[in-house]
Amino acid sequence: MAWLVVSVSLVVIWVASLCKVFFGATSSSRATILDDGKTPQKKNVMFIIAHPDDESMFFSPTINYLTSNVDNLHILCLSTGNADGMGNTRKDELHQACAVLKVPLQQLKVLDHPNLQDGFGQVWNHDLLTEIIEEEVTKHDIHTIITFDNYGVSGHCNHRDVHRGVLTFLQTNSGRHIKAWELVSLNIFRKYCGPVDIWLSILSARKHPSNVIIINEQPWKSFKAMAQHLSQWVWFRKLFVSFSSYTYTNTLNRIIP
Repeated sequence: MAWLVVSVSLVVIWVASLCKVFFGATSSSRATILDDGKTPQKKNVMFIIAHPDDESMFFSPTINYLTSNVDNLHILCLSTGNADGMGNTRKDELHQACAVLKVPLQQLKVLDHPNLQDGFGQVWNHDLLTEIIEEEVTKHDIHTIITFDNYGVSGHCNHRDVHRGVLTFLQTNSGRHIKAWELVSLNIFRKYCGPVDIWLSILSARKHPSNVIIINEQPWKSFKAMAQHLSQWVWFRKLFVSFSSYTYTNTLNRIIP
């Protein structure tokens, strides 16, 4: 009997969490992320990621939220994800995913630098990353950067190097007053509790009021975007997208260099 009560309770919590998805994030979240004391008609926001599919697996709640608010989004992908020799295929898949996420293709840049290749054990030079980031930020007049935190969600060394590259850029360009936010890495329980993490994120934000919680109002779009990465759309990634809290919510923390 006890197991039945537990099962019903879990189902109720799961359904309630899915219902919460449709309430969306608050307008104050957008103001917190984008406000820099200036009032241009459009804010230029750049997501800096390591591999094709990072945008769909991890950042889609924030991307969906900002594109729905008509902000000018750019994505800088620092590699083609060529660890298995499928870099060109994965680059094409990223273009298709961005079309689903409504990120203009002319605002997507995918690098294939010989010193920034995908793979565990591939160390990315932070000064090189800083140079590339500075060039793209200047070219597109970027106001806000969104990227990985120091752990990089999965602990992948390329994700962590991207964070350090952004941090070095901010430290060497402090006079430009560019805001940067990092996607908070979660513990193993929260990472795989799906939409239930919405409630945990809200509770956590009470302890960390500087964090911003973005709820994905369109999780089906995240599934569709990830499905464009056909070379990566194997069974365990389908499970990941279904049960990962990153499909349903993002917690962002301001990077203070």
